[in-house]
Amino acid sequence: MRILLVEDDLPLAKALQRSLQSEGFVVNHVNQGKLALNALSTPDQDMIILDLGLPDIDGLEVLKQLRNKKSSLPVIILTARDSIESKVKGLDFGADDYLVKPFEIQELMARLRVIERRLGTAVSSLVCVGKVKLDTFAHKVFVSESKTETEIHFSKKEFMVLKALMENAGRILSREKIESKLYHWGEEVLSNAVEVHIHKLRKSLPDKFIQNVRGVGYIINNAH
Repeated sequence: MRILLVEDDLPLAKALQRSLQSEGFVVNHVNQGKLALNALSTPDQDMIILDLGLPDIDGLEVLKQLRNKKSSLPVIILTARDSIESKVKGLDFGADDYLVKPFEIQELMARLRVIERRLGTAVSSLVCVGKVKLDTFAHKVFVSESKTETEIHFSKKEFMVLKALMENAGRILSREKIESKLYHWGEEVLSNAVEVHIHKLRKSLPDKFIQNVRGVGYIINNAH
């Protein structure tokens, strides 16, 4: 999942990026409201973490402009403004959640997972397709064979590719779409990175679980 982090406190932003990326999120960061609106003019983000006290325009104005464009992109406000009036205004302007600084990273992660489940196909942390079960919370993958369940270990990137495909089972994901869920702005991407991840996944998953649609992308069929 791609998150746009809008935060002008650079040390906090860097710490949040590290924490979120360690949990499998792809995080792009901007430190101004206008930069955020520019980034949101393209459909590349899945969610926003939005500070209110930005140096150019107020975060609430960013949220207002976003909602005026009929965007339903989930927004978590992360701010030092702790008054009831500020919370009510943020939620009334269309925020999905409101978290006051200082905060515990575990609480932010829990709130992100709630929104992630709402956006995905799963109603819990478990995504199951055929013989494969993926736990988005524990970052584990299990394959069932002959009434036994075996845990399969993958790298973080491989897990993220499998997660994207399983959450979109029945839909073709292009290589570019998969890359967008793996890498943040400015991160070097090898031309065959997705193909390498897919190859390694296929070696441990049931035969033909991940299928290649030539010239289009990859798909996991619901009925597999």
